[in-house]
Amino acid sequence: MTDLDEVLDEYNHYRQMGLSLDMTRGKPSSQQLDLSMPLMSILSTSDYRTLDSTDCRNYGGVDGIPEARQLFAEFFGCNAEQVIVGGNASLQLMHDTLLRCMFLGVSGQSPWGNGIRFLCPSPGYDRHFAICEMLGISMIPVPLDSSGPDMDMIEELVLRDSSIKGIWCVPKYSNPTGCIYSDEVICRLADMQTAAEDFRIFWDNAYGHHHFTGEDVELGNILEACIDAGNDDRVFMFGSTSKITFASAGIAAMAGSKANVDSLKKLMLVQSIGPDKLNQLRHVKFFGDMDGIKAHMGKHAEILRPKFEKVDEVLETRLGGNGMASWTKPKGGYFVSLDTISGVAGRVVQLARMAGVQLTAAGATWPYGKDPYDTNIRIAPSMPTVEEIDLAINILCCCIELATLETDL
Repeated sequence: MTDLDEVLDEYNHYRQMGLSLDMTRGKPSSQQLDLSMPLMSILSTSDYRTLDSTDCRNYGGVDGIPEARQLFAEFFGCNAEQVIVGGNASLQLMHDTLLRCMFLGVSGQSPWGNGIRFLCPSPGYDRHFAICEMLGISMIPVPLDSSGPDMDMIEELVLRDSSIKGIWCVPKYSNPTGCIYSDEVICRLADMQTAAEDFRIFWDNAYGHHHFTGEDVELGNILEACIDAGNDDRVFMFGSTSKITFASAGIAAMAGSKANVDSLKKLMLVQSIGPDKLNQLRHVKFFGDMDGIKAHMGKHAEILRPKFEKVDEVLETRLGGNGMASWTKPKGGYFVSLDTISGVAGRVVQLARMAGVQLTAAGATWPYGKDPYDTNIRIAPSMPTVEEIDLAINILCCCIELATLETDL
């Protein structure tokens, strides 16, 4: 058993170091961002037209340039006519699509209005939950394991409650657990009977091409599964290059049935005369096709892999087998999900902060920021160096040991 006095001595040593290590969010490191610097000069002063001679400097093309739609068609596994390419943030596309469903209606459906509910696989992505909370959408947590959300629970809920209009899904290398939805889960989501005829899956495949182990686990195609099940309009798919090129200046896209896309394009024309087509053209010229994206992501993997290996190495050395914590070992994505014993995650994050390590707030990975078990901590290793990660995770382990031992006092 770890000795409390020894742990306190170690913790006080860390506090005296005056550290400031930030592991709050999954931001690409400068080394990763440097990989995309050719984007800055890839267009010449005379290179501003698409293959169909569209002038990208001008208005128009609310759904994006044809070449970008084709690139994201490969990204999503669909046809280019089913794709809308927008600005720099897929989160904005999700936010606006949800608003349109609530207040305007999509694909001939009546607006959802207020008083609706969403299913939220948890632990999950805090920004999804923040959108729901801001819009007054009630959130229902759903347990999540390595193959996806609890489908028995989901099928029971959606069958009897017509106010449940949708579900958030991060299907591959999920934030924060790193889980990958199984083919069975995907088929059941596509095929399940719902009391709400206009039920929608918000399929945020943010990390679909972010593997770093050398093994790219293929994800089932939710759009095809919905079509096969006769629920063509059920899913909105989202993705971006925000963690592929520049986090603040990538390109985002969404995909869905032809009916969904046509309906959304009409609504979007009121909001915008068109996205940044020059940025779309830059990205198309930079990547060429999906093979170009995959080759680029291989370079990201070489940067990220040692960081995630260091997290696991320190956790295993310090906490392996002692019952104080368990954690995921993702094959891709941007996070490691760690669970403490019940009731101490908040204390661990507080102790870490006082020792100079900033972590995402305990509870952030649950709807309303309230982890009912107070166990989950999201670790984001992408920004710090391997040396900083070594120190930060040792401090985290020390805080876990201290908070756990405090429960026995």
